Amino acid sequence: MKARKRIVILGLPPVDALDVIGPAEVFTYANQLSGTKPEPYLLDLVSAAPSLYLESETGIGLHGHKTLEQERQSDKPMDTLIVATGFAAIDHLDPSAIAWIAKRARTARRVCSICVGAFALAGAGLLDGKKATTHWRVARRLADKYPLVQVDPAPIWVKDGKVYTSAGISSGIDLALSLVAEDLGDDAALEIAKNLVLFLRRPGGQAQFSVSLQSQQTPSSSLDALRLWISEHLDSDLTVEMLAGRMASSVRTVIRIFQRELKTTPARYVEDARLEAVSRALELGGQSLEEIARKCGYRSVDVLRKAFARRVGVSPKEYVQRFAPGSDLV
Repeated sequence: MKARKRIVILGLPPVDALDVIGPAEVFTYANQLSGTKPEPYLLDLVSAAPSLYLESETGIGLHGHKTLEQERQSDKPMDTLIVATGFAAIDHLDPSAIAWIAKRARTARRVCSICVGAFALAGAGLLDGKKATTHWRVARRLADKYPLVQVDPAPIWVKDGKVYTSAGISSGIDLALSLVAEDLGDDAALEIAKNLVLFLRRPGGQAQFSVSLQSQQTPSSSLDALRLWISEHLDSDLTVEMLAGRMASSVRTVIRIFQRELKTTPARYVEDARLEAVSRALELGGQSLEEIARKCGYRSVDVLRKAFARRVGVSPKEYVQRFAPGSDLV
């Protein structure tokens, strides 16, 4: 008989309730839809509070299956550890809970964090030298506090070895779906996504928010006019020299302004803008890859495919099939 995979969600109060409930729903649906006995997952919510009552930031309490003290005394094997907490807890994480995470991570097959749970994994030393993400609002704070962590604020989730970090809120669901896909296959994960009435099953490489929205975080930027011009001329040869000419500035000055105001390079910004335009075109459908490549500034379909797969994690065709099934790629 195949053993059930035990998923432990550790809540460090006060938690963001959705960071706990979202992934839990995914594994619950996996059990309900599996049609197998035994069901694939055994789910345990562990409260790091003194009691089973797990406080949330909404004021709506959750009820754990066991306390962390009870889990310490348990000899049940653990397949996957998922750590969740809340913004208010970042600077008040229980050192004994952090020590337990570090210890149990040695034997768990996978260790994950949802949103600011990345601070707990970093505190346990599990992110040293690894790529990781967290909610964009505190990504800089995570990088400053733990300089050995390679923090990327852009993607919705990141996998580095057996450690997974996610941006939180809805992206915790995306990460959980990916874990199920690893265990049970893409079809099972897609069926769960349908039952959760999700519009898209998003890959980890997808950005937390769009290039346009990200740019709007810097009001009255000296790059406003240039960003607009870039979006209207994606088919042009957008070298940093050309951008410097548009701003009547030196290349060095343009690079410095992009770094200061957008925390990126001109080349990276242009690629992000192009790939966002490609994604929109794929979702709308009705165009060939040749047309999309030409309009978005790629020399060939092959160059577009490689850039898209490198950043998004799937090919344009797979993107349409899996994440925009209502569109039509000519």
